[in-house]
Amino acid sequence: MAKVGKRIKAAREAYVGKQNLTVEDALELVKANATAKFDETIEIAMNLGVDPRHADQMVRGVVILPNGTGKTVRVAVFARGPKADEAKAAGADIVGAEDLMETIQSGKIEFDRCIATPDMMPVVGRLGKILGPRNLMPNPKVGTVTMDVAEAVKSAKGGQVQFKAEKAGIVHAGIGKASFDAAKLAQNLRAFVDAVAKAKPTGAKGAYMKGVSVSSSMGPGVTVDVTSATQG
Repeated sequence: MAKVGKRIKAAREAYVGKQNLTVEDALELVKANATAKFDETIEIAMNLGVDPRHADQMVRGVVILPNGTGKTVRVAVFARGPKADEAKAAGADIVGAEDLMETIQSGKIEFDRCIATPDMMPVVGRLGKILGPRNLMPNPKVGTVTMDVAEAVKSAKGGQVQFKAEKAGIVHAGIGKASFDAAKLAQNLRAFVDAVAKAKPTGAKGAYMKGVSVSSSMGPGVTVDVTSATQG
């Protein structure tokens, strides 16, 4: 059996007997035990009563966290001409067309978000098998296929978070950093939960939000009272 380090052991002991906490108590606990040598990401995981294999039960969407993510987001944009210029002016890290497609096909993916103008989708479509599994494929439903590339770039860099239910009905995302004030993390968490609630699909039956938990990048998770997470 792998040896458990002192830091992890101490964190686990701090969590004993603590579950179904309020948002504020859960975040204080997670922050207090985020003791890695880097600024850990605070992550939320939501267990939803859906089966994403059915089209009418897929949950996906986007939310702009009120206090940002604390993460530097690298943005790639597929565009030509004036739209390419707009993307560069808005702060896009990589802008291109067929040349960008070839770079990605070579295995070089140096971005966290991909945006495209509608006319570029025939080119981007060839990258489905590469970008799809990484959740990087531009999609009009989350605003990453758009003519307003400048706004999309600014949103991506300003705290916008995309979410999509995985096979088991789990949605997860980073909602800030351990260095954030607990109140700001709580605002971000509730904004994310609210967005997921509003994205409830027509095919969802029974309890939609079955469970919520928070953790840090290197720490254990703690369950959060769903009622507390949906307040505010």
